[in-house]
Parts: sequence; structure tokens; C-alpha cells
Amino acid sequence: MSGKIIKLSRNTGQAPINAFSTQSVAFSHYNNISAQLPIDPQSGELVIGDIKAQAKQCFENIKSIVESIEHVMDDVVKVNVFLKNIADADAVNDLMATFFTTYFPTKTVSAVAELPHRDALIQVDALISNGEGTQPQAPCALIKLARNSDRVAQNATSTHSVAFSHYNNLSAQLPIDPTTGALVEGGINAQAAQCLRNLKTVLESIDVPFDDIVKVGIQVSDLADIEQVNEVYMTFFPDSAIARSVAYVPARTVTQAAGLPMNALVQMDAVISHGDGTPPQAVEDRHGLVIWANNTELAPMSALSTQTVAFSHYNHISAQLPVDAQTGKLVAGNVGEQAKQCLTHIQSIVESICHDMDDLVKVNIQLTNIADLHLVDEVYTTFFNGKLPARTVIGVEKILSGALVQIDAVVSNAEGTPPIK
Repeated sequence: MSGKIIKLSRNTGQAPINAFSTQSVAFSHYNNISAQLPIDPQSGELVIGDIKAQAKQCFENIKSIVESIEHVMDDVVKVNVFLKNIADADAVNDLMATFFTTYFPTKTVSAVAELPHRDALIQVDALISNGEGTQPQAPCALIKLARNSDRVAQNATSTHSVAFSHYNNLSAQLPIDPTTGALVEGGINAQAAQCLRNLKTVLESIDVPFDDIVKVGIQVSDLADIEQVNEVYMTFFPDSAIARSVAYVPARTVTQAAGLPMNALVQMDAVISHGDGTPPQAVEDRHGLVIWANNTELAPMSALSTQTVAFSHYNHISAQLPVDAQTGKLVAGNVGEQAKQCLTHIQSIVESICHDMDDLVKVNIQLTNIADLHLVDEVYTTFFNGKLPARTVIGVEKILSGALVQIDAVVSNAEGTPPIK
């Protein structure tokens, strides 16, 4: 573990414990919660019932984890909801409203091909604000800033932008025309452009430039559309002369969704650097922190994303495919061997910035066959010496390059980015 700030990994018996992840991994002013399935922690069995019963159990598990670390649900800044059937989204929203009565976090909702339990209808993970920080940081009363723009369609159970400390999380933006409240007319190009315009509008409403984005998540209903999405995407990045001078693009993960809200073809969410931080951090510190983007030749490079983008005390790693870094071709072998290649890329990236794998706080894994997860797990544990990161696993129909697996990660960054020492 590099640096002096301590990563705090914890489990509670009040929520299901998984041998291949830690329920809660805190670092600095954020806390990462592993994906929760609708499993009763006492029986270890999936709860019997409809989507509302299962969603309730997922959120009860998250609540138990949050309360076990002396937090409350209003400390949640982001949730990711993975459904077997996108038609269940409204029912989940109704249930979610019973857990967040005064404030709603940012949110991304999508349907997936499979979940780690074959009979599960839903899985939910979360990101938590952590005002006290992790040792040796002194506790401070940081303020969470939740904001909506009146120039983008609003959702009754999510907030456009939730800032805490030096990061700002944006809800997934659908290709909704804000003047009509309906999906924009046109195909994937028009929809991708509208998603990006909506993200940009939200950022402008909080006086944040587009190039402060450090990570973008793209969910498409048809992976074959990604080339057209990319054409539109690169007309938005880089957005400023400074970013163009260094060819800066954010870290990125692309996912094929089994369904998206409103039957959209694409949606996008983002993580934003927040140089001035939230009060009581001094306003005069605005833009004092530096976004640190880095690529290494030891892992595959892309003009569409940066391998690793650090800001303040976190570092975001782009999704890694199991391709040879030199040839760009898919490695031979089963999903275990492909997972090893993905993790080797992540390790090479992490080590290129003077970190190690035990600095990982969250890992996201996509599989084309969820039944292969045990083969991934056999490889996965060999990359860590300390406590395992928080983790989310989903099944998808397809992955770029015809891969069987794709993995991205969030890394603790104890030294921070300049001018933090």
C-alpha cells in the first residue's frame, strides 16, 4: 500500500459476506460499497418475492453496511442499479424513495444479461461520502452539494450532480430533449450527442468545464453502435485548448446493456474533478489541484480514453480488455486466462504510477457468461496480498473485441495530485 492515508476495509454480519470482495472500502473522503444482491444475510438465501421485495433487500443490505460504519443513507452520493428487466425500473424507483426521503443520490440504471445469482432480479452498488476521512486525516464537516439543472430533464429519484470533497458524480444522462422531455429524434448519433450535451449542460450549471471529467461510463443497447458513438464522442473531447494541447480524454468504460430506460440506444454518466472541493474547503483553492492523466506502453492505449486519470486522492482506470498490448489482438484461452490478461494490464497501469494492486478500492467485472465467474475468481485473488477491494460483477451479452471479460478499477491515491503533497 503506497502513501500514508490508510485504506479501511470492513465487513458486517448484517449484510451478505462474499469471499471475493469486501463490503465497504473507505479511502480519504469516499467509501465504496460492493454490489448487493437480494440475499438475506441470516439465511444466505435469495429472498422470495417480486422486484420490490428483492430491491428492498438490496437496499436493506446497503443500509446495514452504511450503518455498520456509522453512516446514514443520506451519505450515499451514487447508486448503480442493475436489473434483469428494465421495465422494473419504476417499481425500484418507488421502493428507493422509502430509503431516501429527504435527498436522492445520483443514479445509473440499466438492464443486464445476467446477475451473479441466476434468480436475482436486481443488484445495487453504492458510493458513500466519508466526512471524517480515513486515518491520519482529521475529521471535518464537509458539505455534500446536491444540484439539479433546470435545463436538463429531471428525475424524481435522482439528482443530476452530487459533489463531495474533491469529486462530483453525475447521474446517467439519457438522450432526452430537455424542451420536450422525449427522446431526441434520430439514430444512435443523435442520441449520443444529446447525452453528451446533457452532461455538458449539467456541468455548465455548476460552473465546471467539460474537461474536468475524469471518467465516463457509456452504456449502449447494441455494441455494434459504438463506432458511431465514438465519432460523436470525439467531437466533444478534448473541449479546451489546454486539453487539446495534451490530447486529454477521460478514462472510460463501455458496456452493452440489455435494456435502457425509455428504450434509449445509449446513456452516459461521469465522474468529475472538483478542484475547489465542497465547504468548508476554501474557495480560493479552486482549480488548485491537477488532473494527472497517464498512459503506459505496457498496457493497450487508445485515442478514445486515457488508461489512468488521477485527481486528488483517487485514480480511475479505464476498462481493460484481454488483448495483447503490442498486437492489440485478443489473447487465446478461456475466461480465466483472459481475466488474468485484464488484471495484468491493470497491474501494469497501477505500477506505472508507482502504486500496487492493494491500492485498489473498487473493481468492476463484466462477463459474457456469469457461470464463468469461478474461473475469474481463481485468478483474481492471486493479484492481491491484502484485503480485497469492493466489487461489482455483471453479465453482458457482448464485450468489445469479442472478449469474454472486461475489468475496470478505482485506485486509492494517497499522495494526491499536485499541489497536494
